[in-house]
Amino acid sequence: METLTVRRVIAAPIADVFDWCAATGNYTRSPLVLRARLARQGAGAPYGVGAVRLHTWAIGWFRERVTAYNPPYDFDYTVERCFPPARHELGRMTFTEVAGGTEVVWTTAFQARVPFGAAVTRLAKPVIALVFGGILDAAETALAEGGRPAGRRP
Repeated sequence: METLTVRRVIAAPIADVFDWCAATGNYTRSPLVLRARLARQGAGAPYGVGAVRLHTWAIGWFRERVTAYNPPYDFDYTVERCFPPARHELGRMTFTEVAGGTEVVWTTAFQARVPFGAAVTRLAKPVIALVFGGILDAAETALAEGGRPAGRRP
């Protein structure tokens, strides 16, 4: 099992950063995310507990379920199915107000389920970090340009 953590400070209010990152449709603003959509709304909020998010990245396909949702501070998810196949134990994004904006910490723990899985997992780690970083770059750009997350009013 490999754990990957990507950190970034985004110069925007915590609620805006949380809402942007929770709304999976925003991820397509990154060149490495080909499709992203909400397949099922969660309890109490579209991206709340029980929400099902579908992502197609340049590296694969993922069906995620939101397992914890505490706006604007954190949410957890698990990958229920994916291709290439992998075991997933943790997906978490946390948001903390800091000088200059909001610190985002994105953590995942995973292991490839293929022959030579440990080697493939180690090779996948920098690629997943690149995708996470691309999504956070897109968030930073969108929020710096005054873009509001879906569902938020100015």
